Amino acid sequence: MFDEDDSAAHEPWRIHAHEWFDRLVDNANGARFPVIEVGGDVVATAIGSLEIGVPNPHCLKGRTVRLANVITLREHRGHGYGTTLVLGLINWAKLIDADRVDLSATPADSASTRWPVS
Repeated sequence: MFDEDDSAAHEPWRIHAHEWFDRLVDNANGARFPVIEVGGDVVATAIGSLEIGVPNPHCLKGRTVRLANVITLREHRGHGYGTTLVLGLINWAKLIDADRVDLSATPADSASTRWPVS
């Protein structure tokens, strides 16, 4: 799904991402990788990962879920798949007792969509 923009096809980040995924794929409390399938094909996905940091007034337990790589194939956009994935990850964050959810987005992906957190 990252191949829509072929500019990153040979970047070193892929090696690090593969190693990271191998470490976390079986850790249900450390990361979540939901997908949406249509006709047996994955058409949308997202990643949620738990980050443990220093507790502070805005993150009492220091538990933050990082929401990243929300991707829907171009021809499947407009069906609410991204919203469904994000809401599912917010619910997972609540289940694992995270204080907050942070969304990492690129400028091209920063649409005005808002997701409830309460």
